[in-house]
Amino acid sequence: MTRPAPHPPLPEPLVAALRERLGQRFSQGESVRLQHGRDESVHAPEPPDAVAFAESPDEVAAIVRLCREHRVPVIPYGAGSSVEGHLLAVRGGVSIDLSGMNRVLAIHAEDLDATVQAGVTRKQLNEALKGTGLFFPIDPGADASLGGMAATRASGTNAVRYGTMRENVMAMTVVLADGRIIRTGGRAKKSSAGYDLTRLFVGSEGTLGIVTELTVRLYPVPEAMSAAVCTFPDVDAAVNTVIQTIQMGVPVARIELLDALTLTAINRFSKTTLPERPTLFFEFHGSATAVAEQAEFVQQIAGEHGGEHFQWATRPEERTRLWQARHDAYFACLQLKPGGRAFPTDVCVPISRLAECIAATNADLAQVSIPIMLFGHVGDGNFHLVVLVDPANEKEMAEAEWINERVVERALAMEGTCTGEHGIGLGKKKFMLREHGDGAVDVMRALKRALDPDDLLNPGKILP
Repeated sequence: MTRPAPHPPLPEPLVAALRERLGQRFSQGESVRLQHGRDESVHAPEPPDAVAFAESPDEVAAIVRLCREHRVPVIPYGAGSSVEGHLLAVRGGVSIDLSGMNRVLAIHAEDLDATVQAGVTRKQLNEALKGTGLFFPIDPGADASLGGMAATRASGTNAVRYGTMRENVMAMTVVLADGRIIRTGGRAKKSSAGYDLTRLFVGSEGTLGIVTELTVRLYPVPEAMSAAVCTFPDVDAAVNTVIQTIQMGVPVARIELLDALTLTAINRFSKTTLPERPTLFFEFHGSATAVAEQAEFVQQIAGEHGGEHFQWATRPEERTRLWQARHDAYFACLQLKPGGRAFPTDVCVPISRLAECIAATNADLAQVSIPIMLFGHVGDGNFHLVVLVDPANEKEMAEAEWINERVVERALAMEGTCTGEHGIGLGKKKFMLREHGDGAVDVMRALKRALDPDDLLNPGKILP
């Protein structure tokens, strides 16, 4: 991968001003910078020139104003769990670490919403909700910050029932490129008042503004929950079970597909003994009667497609063990190639084209030599390939690029998208024109110029 041109060091007046304002919460230490210049992607680390640890929206605004005065880029940083190079400082600048902004500001149980600072993680919010009978369902796997999840329009295993961050962020506090602080949206369940600025910032990846606070929807904890695992003779059979389940209107909460190699990785990593065959993980939410009816219906559908070895998990500890194994899949796959990195893909297609898309993708996988695992949130047509590579090996990187191109082109031809939940970052910029066309990308560029004319907010991301 090509390296960006060297960038000038931070101006001394800016360093002095930030040190004066933040004290020990401003760092130019090499280890701190490196931590904030790498994520889970295959992209080479690009550390910022400094890191500023913010504790309030006003402080974020002050940092942004100082950086703008000196024409220095700023890159928001949450938990560092992104996989498309979102937080890499490709033009240097100051990383604004929001992890210290981690207060749950308000829980409105009667209105089913909560307001939090951007550094609050999903697990932290759900811990704070204990005793209220409510929970926040968006679960991307990693314990990501809610600000980062909003910025990347994250979703995860529960999206088939509860939607993505797009549907679940009601309001935001955002710092703009000139240091202004604005509030978008509100706590009302609906509004027809003007442009929907909240949706504009959800998925903007820190390129239009820095999210510092957000109000999110909450949901009642289901009366009953059950999970199940079912194996299939091949991936096609599993996918056809998913398609029929969705088309029959079964309100399943989660459906996850894992191929045989992913199960091998999980068993080694999590010390489980799951059959190493194409597998679906299910979860059902609702009343005890409804959950039982859903589960029985899905088991019948699966049986028609050769599904067998149904294992049920109704106790909380059993469900937690099962879904922890699923969440460990990414890191489990990495262990199959020690020292390797994951070159991720995450396309999403209309559910009616899912079987066709995965079948053609599996035919491509048979043509490469590197280990590749397939799994994903297939209930909404979203699946991932975890392509294990040595970034220094040109042949492996070329094979990974080829597979990525093939699966993205196929998804776009099926009226899908190049990314269902990871976002664009650095890794998928080249697909933006193919997916949206010149006209739509020009509108995006116009929005960027209007809100960030100096291109200082997370520059180099999203737009080709």
